[in-house]
Amino acid sequence: VRFGILVFPGTWSDTDCHHALGSIVEQEAYYIWHKDTDLLSADCIVIPGGFSYGDYLRCGAIARFSPIMDSVREFASKGGLVIG
Repeated sequence: VRFGILVFPGTWSDTDCHHALGSIVEQEAYYIWHKDTDLLSADCIVIPGGFSYGDYLRCGAIARFSPIMDSVREFASKGGLVIG
């Protein structure tokens, strides 16, 4: 299984997710920067914890406008697995 881990400014558990999936679960895991638009053939998208765009009110509302989120919404609408 290929895991794509989204990275937003301010998220902090992306490295933990990468370690857990790659080293412990022994699956392919890679980072996807929030300004990218290509999910790179991921089988599963991981949205890690932390505070995207800092510890501010409605930070997730800001993150939803990142370019990658259009691809994530399309992926999910086709039955793709998104966790986080």
